Amino acid sequence: MTTMTSETNTDVLYAITDGVGHIQFNRPQSRNALTFAMYARVAEICTGVPTDGSLRALVLSGVGGKAFAAGTDISLFRDFDGAADGLAYEARMEKVFAVIEACPVPTLAALTGACTGGGAAIAACCDMRIGSADLKFGFPIARTLGNCLSAASLAKLVSLIGAAKVTEMIFLSRLLDATEAKSINLITEVHATHDATVARALRLAHQISGYAPLTLRVTKELLRRVRLHGPTAPDHDMVALAYGSADFREGLDSFLAKRPPQWKGR
Repeated sequence: MTTMTSETNTDVLYAITDGVGHIQFNRPQSRNALTFAMYARVAEICTGVPTDGSLRALVLSGVGGKAFAAGTDISLFRDFDGAADGLAYEARMEKVFAVIEACPVPTLAALTGACTGGGAAIAACCDMRIGSADLKFGFPIARTLGNCLSAASLAKLVSLIGAAKVTEMIFLSRLLDATEAKSINLITEVHATHDATVARALRLAHQISGYAPLTLRVTKELLRRVRLHGPTAPDHDMVALAYGSADFREGLDSFLAKRPPQWKGR
């Protein structure tokens, strides 16, 4: 049976269907340029994700087919007056990106059209990314605003595509197309249209929603820790969470009984 809840917050749409949440950036007239309220809403959703197994995955996409999100709305920078404002902005953004990356359920980004600046940073924080044939991904700041990325944002990009590619992308102010993005494993699939890309992301999310939630939660959290701390990252709490769960017992019992497991996320 299909169950669905939804809400509309004008610039960010959010709906949950059968355990899969769908976040949509909804400013197509501005290529989904992100306001501070939009960043805050995405962070709020990711922070509020329940860990009881009722929500199993999140998909992020942009409305309109022209852009996932074309960065932070430039109008937000008009009142900046020097280094202090820049430092405050980057600290604010890093809190948002950290929350998205630490979201306890798998996140999938359906990237279509322009995916630049803050939009590209959000995509980089997701666990999986697929793209449409018209994808343009990057940070063209060297020929536009003349600002920079924080060390944390650069480190995340380096972990995904390597330092040489990050340097080339920013130094040449170049946007990666879908073919190149797939060749370097930034995205895993390319689809012809916006609608096909979003539909595929939702199908993947529903597929993931049928698997053991704690296995996925533990894996993504430990991958995050390994990126930050290397192979000696602390893992005892996460290993204990998986092996000490009712789901592990259910998985073992169902395997031995040759029946499908009934995952509960606890």
